[in-house]
Amino acid sequence: MVEKKGLLTRLSQYLREVRRELKKVAWPSRQEIVASTIVVLIVVIFFALFIGGLDFFFAQILRLGLAKFFGG
Repeated sequence: MVEKKGLLTRLSQYLREVRRELKKVAWPSRQEIVASTIVVLIVVIFFALFIGGLDFFFAQILRLGLAKFFGG
């Protein structure tokens, strides 16, 4: 018959295993994190400007189209 472990015993075992696995992780250096963060920020800003520009462009087209349609 399988022995049932208590909640604290299972939690303790789980945390020990998590700690053991985290020691195996190849953590990036501070320089790698900074470089990756800069790349992400540049890409996000680029796409925000690009999508914002498209939004502005299509809004102007829609505004002109509606003005002509409604005689404004």
